[in-house]
Amino acid sequence: MTTHRQLVTGLEKRGLVPAEWRGAVATVDRALFVPERFEGGDFAADPEGWLRAVYADAPVVTQVNDGTATPDGAFRLATSSSSMPSVMLDMLRLLDVRDGHRVLEIGTGTGYHAAWLCHRLGDSRVTSVELDPAVLTAALVSLQRAGFRPTAVAGDGRDGHPQGAPYDRIVCTCTVRDIPPSWLEQCPEGRIVTPWGSSFFSGSFATLEVRGGRARGAFSGYPAFMWDRNRRAGAGRVADLYGGEAGRKSTTDIPPQHVIQDAPAFYTSLCVTDAWYRWCADDRGEATLWFFADDGSSWATVEYVPDVDTYEVEQYGPRALWDEVRGAFLRWHGLGRPERSRFGLSAGRDGWWVWLDEPGRVVGRP
Repeated sequence: MTTHRQLVTGLEKRGLVPAEWRGAVATVDRALFVPERFEGGDFAADPEGWLRAVYADAPVVTQVNDGTATPDGAFRLATSSSSMPSVMLDMLRLLDVRDGHRVLEIGTGTGYHAAWLCHRLGDSRVTSVELDPAVLTAALVSLQRAGFRPTAVAGDGRDGHPQGAPYDRIVCTCTVRDIPPSWLEQCPEGRIVTPWGSSFFSGSFATLEVRGGRARGAFSGYPAFMWDRNRRAGAGRVADLYGGEAGRKSTTDIPPQHVIQDAPAFYTSLCVTDAWYRWCADDRGEATLWFFADDGSSWATVEYVPDVDTYEVEQYGPRALWDEVRGAFLRWHGLGRPERSRFGLSAGRDGWWVWLDEPGRVVGRP
């Protein structure tokens, strides 16, 4: 696809554009919000390739490593982007915006999502907060070029924007580990939608109904958003994190791929909040499941080989990461292997907690 019309038509044919958002999606041209150079795209060098990337239903990474200089060959962490349009629409469907609502957006990014909100609601009803001043400056230029002027401010999105409160809706475009009390104060009778999780598993939308400053809601979807910059998960390449150290060896009878499937990984993320994994497969059908602590102090591996009953384990550092993951996996089994849809999230000024089936059955909290 190389035109805005083709992008819109493709989304509509897949039934992804709610009727109330058709005007915004059809009117706001994504190309106005994407720089001439981004990760994998350069308009000057390859205009046709640039257009294909911009008008694809795919994310476009517009910044890496917080905009700092990155030497050739160094790890490139995506830190700002134009999100995948279909995922943006998923989030807006969950947000259930109504005419006349006032919306606070956490994470302006390129400004494309804010432009949709402005088209639907009007500039005066949209407020957006962006932590990175350079990202905000670029977004404001793009928004003005497209004819939109929301209230867009620099700041930590965790603080919201109290000057514009109260809001009917809060939508967050980065992954968070908790629900900041400021959001509940500024949206005391409304709805909050945000990507939510911990380092181990962050592929959920949390959709929360707020009443009297207390929130309760459910998990859904499979978003892959960048982290709240102040509370990121660990990231990197195995070669940069593993120095050939010898760890403590053992075995397990749990197939390693089982612990990273959706439901057990979600539950494990409530227990092992500050470690992440990487599945590294080869062309022989074998694989290594790596675990790394966010602080880099510990790692673990489980070696997968087809058609065997036991798998080799190696653990290094002060934490036994595989033992932590294995323990959470067995507790999930003990709960009856619940699917993610059976869990809920509640939050108030006193913090948050995750429950199973009913709010009183707490299975995870900070």
